[in-house]
Amino acid sequence: MSDDDRAGEFGPIYLPALQRIRDLWLDLEPLVDETGYDDVVAPTELRISLSDGLADAESARLDIQWSELGMYSFHYVDSDDVNRRFDRHPNTHSPESHFHPPPAAATTDAEPSCIDVTEVSLVTRAVHAIWRAAYEDDDIEQLNSASNPP
Repeated sequence: MSDDDRAGEFGPIYLPALQRIRDLWLDLEPLVDETGYDDVVAPTELRISLSDGLADAESARLDIQWSELGMYSFHYVDSDDVNRRFDRHPNTHSPESHFHPPPAAATTDAEPSCIDVTEVSLVTRAVHAIWRAAYEDDDIEQLNSASNPP
């Protein structure tokens, strides 16, 4: 996600939240290949690699940001170059909590998010539950249709 997608303050990255998100994905998802940060000294993003993806994708990655202000981005991209994103941040194009649908997760295509919770563990569980349901049912239409997950 680019900074120009945000109209207001996102806030500094909150490393304890990224660590909690990493731990939850490792506990919840058997397809996690590896996790890491974009920068070892001053991380701004958690990266989670998956050994499979949605639809025909052979692999996928989640790029995750979480700020001290409780703003977040869970950006999914797969080996077929399909993108989707759950975000919470101030902007001019949609509600604060929103979803950017595939294939490009374009800023202009944002729609209200089905995720209403805001606590880091609950948001993480919601994103995971939505992803897992779409994966198991091979149905990407489920990605933003859950009723207040998790």
